[in-house]
Amino acid sequence: MKSVAEICSDLIRFDTTNPGDGERPAAEYVATLLADAGVEPVVFESAPKRTTVVARIDGDSSDALLVHGHLDVVPADPAEWRMHPFSGEIVDGCVYGRGAVDMKGSCAMTLATVLGMRARGERPRRDLVLAFLADEEATGDYGSRHAVSEHRELFDGVSEAISESGGFSVASGGHRVYPIAVGERGTAWMKLTAHGVAGHGSRPPVDNPVATLAHALSRVASYQWPVRLTPSVAALIRSLSEITGQPVDLDRLDAEAARLGPLGGLFEGQIRNSANPTMLDAGYKVNVVPSTAEAHVDGRYLPGLQEEFLSTIDELLGPKITREFVNLEDAPDAPYPSPFFDELAGSLVAEDPLARPVPYVMAGGTDAKSFARIGIKGYGFAPLMLRPDLDYFGMFHGKDERVPVEGLEFGTRVLTRLLAA
Repeated sequence: MKSVAEICSDLIRFDTTNPGDGERPAAEYVATLLADAGVEPVVFESAPKRTTVVARIDGDSSDALLVHGHLDVVPADPAEWRMHPFSGEIVDGCVYGRGAVDMKGSCAMTLATVLGMRARGERPRRDLVLAFLADEEATGDYGSRHAVSEHRELFDGVSEAISESGGFSVASGGHRVYPIAVGERGTAWMKLTAHGVAGHGSRPPVDNPVATLAHALSRVASYQWPVRLTPSVAALIRSLSEITGQPVDLDRLDAEAARLGPLGGLFEGQIRNSANPTMLDAGYKVNVVPSTAEAHVDGRYLPGLQEEFLSTIDELLGPKITREFVNLEDAPDAPYPSPFFDELAGSLVAEDPLARPVPYVMAGGTDAKSFARIGIKGYGFAPLMLRPDLDYFGMFHGKDERVPVEGLEFGTRVLTRLLAA
């Protein structure tokens, strides 16, 4: 049986860049591993080569748990990397390559866990649904959204799910803090358009849409969003105070995040909404004032704050800017405290006595948003014990992305404790 590092390396070697040629080769590899272990995969495509694999394994309880991950990755420029981003090489105890952290490493841990259980004849404690999805790095239209709308029956009986962006270790003195995600910020990707009067660039401006848009974007980029502590983020901050033995001053959270270093990174992007201009498009000639100018903004809002976020955006943009959504997704959250959160925490502590699990809200988004549409409560739990010097957040979409082999092995043991009867 292949090791978790070998599976991770194999998956990385499939170039599943999104946008690109699709996820089919990686999906076929996953389906073959499952089939060889006696697990019958369901393979479907939302478009040519946009491939997803789903499988169900009967357990001791019909209350099913979904374990999902995505097979696509963001682009990588080989010229910027220490080694080729799709080599999957194992160097200095790490598996290198695009997707090592986000999230072929997690998919490898799921596969290694399930294959190991099958080899030992172990049943899951509850029905397991495994999903290896396309298109998470875009909108999910070709992956999780398609799966829940066109293949809803594959997720019958599922009440909870686990996936990426949680369960990793953050070093703090003599403890290791493990954030378990119980929610994530909502997504509001917006296309902005300014309309004006076309004319010669040498003439006094009448109504220049480029200038109108630039002023609006400046207001959005410079706006200081107010702190909004949701219950889960407040619980995280209380937990960090207890772990460090130093109270966190709620009136100066930005400074406290800086003081706490890596631990502060767990809440600095989760205490307020945000909006970042990311794309601009205007004009076609230097001496021509165009009639329109366009931009894109990546907006994120905390659970329960969509209305406040959008009303603030409209005030900042002003009446001359129109907006339309490229992607709008609710901010899902999962029960906390809860018995299932305790199960996740217990599986970490069982493998690492120094583990201090804490609740966490993700600044970004995952496929959990799609599964929330059909009532599945998603937790971020892809366990990894990391070296203190590894910048975990910097690995996401970064250069020289890599994951420690020992971290993958640790995560596989944790998942086995969680899933096996």
